[in-house]
Amino acid sequence: MKRWMNVMALAGLLATGAAAQAQLLQNGSFEVGPLPSNPPGFANLGGGNTSITGWTVTGSSIDFVEAYWTAANGLRSLDLSGQNAGGIEQAFSTVPGRVYRVDFALAGNPDGGNAIKNLQVQATGNPASAYTFDTTGHSTGAMGWVTRSYTFTATGTTTTLGFTSLDSGAYGPALDNVVVTDITPRAAAAVPTLSQWALLVLAGLVGLVALGRFRVRSRA
Repeated sequence: MKRWMNVMALAGLLATGAAAQAQLLQNGSFEVGPLPSNPPGFANLGGGNTSITGWTVTGSSIDFVEAYWTAANGLRSLDLSGQNAGGIEQAFSTVPGRVYRVDFALAGNPDGGNAIKNLQVQATGNPASAYTFDTTGHSTGAMGWVTRSYTFTATGTTTTLGFTSLDSGAYGPALDNVVVTDITPRAAAAVPTLSQWALLVLAGLVGLVALGRFRVRSRA
């Protein structure tokens, strides 16, 4: 029986570790959505638009970019200031108390506006963080993408992650390749939730019943 329980505990830890490494967002690189139809290689999407799978446009508008400049990952990326400052957000499942890291590629539209582009990132129940990118010396063929990170602690079973341009007018911060991972320290992540405890107890009971039947058959 001890051996059985050890196996169950090990399986639980392995499952927890696998879940911690999984990408939690849909379409983090914006590859799934309508093909931009404008000849320059981008489409303007207004606030409330949900045509980019998994995401909702916030604020004024964004530009959904395909061929206009080189993406950080895949073919598509975003300018978070379309006709004016806009943004995007997505809600996804989280575990209260766990720590998550958001990694994303940041650049800026090099064709106009101030050289310094400003972006804000915020998750439900957590402080917002601001990021900047200097477009000086960059172009649509050499965007200069950099990776930035934002860390938050989940306050509920659903978290909404939002990216917002802080630049008025067009020509804002560019965004691509958003990845969210659970980085909770292993000791904390290994503590089962109530539902996980219930599953472990049920599995243990099933194992005990199976073991009892095996012993009865062996004696017979």
